[in-house]
Amino acid sequence: MTEKDKTEKKPNRLVRWWRETKGELAKVTWPTPKEAWRMTKIVIAVMVVMGIVLFLFDLVFGRLIGWLVTL
Repeated sequence: MTEKDKTEKKPNRLVRWWRETKGELAKVTWPTPKEAWRMTKIVIAVMVVMGIVLFLFDLVFGRLIGWLVTL
């Protein structure tokens, strides 16, 4: 082994992970603020619609099961 090999250290896993993560994040195409707001509004609208649909299913099936139990 040469003197250089002894003093040269391999980066540990955490340092290597951090460098790789920064490199990958640099490749990401981030949305503009306008696009981010548009997508946020879409997500909120879908959540509201799905909440209403699930509420209606729960209401209908709850009443159906209640009706079946009382027979």
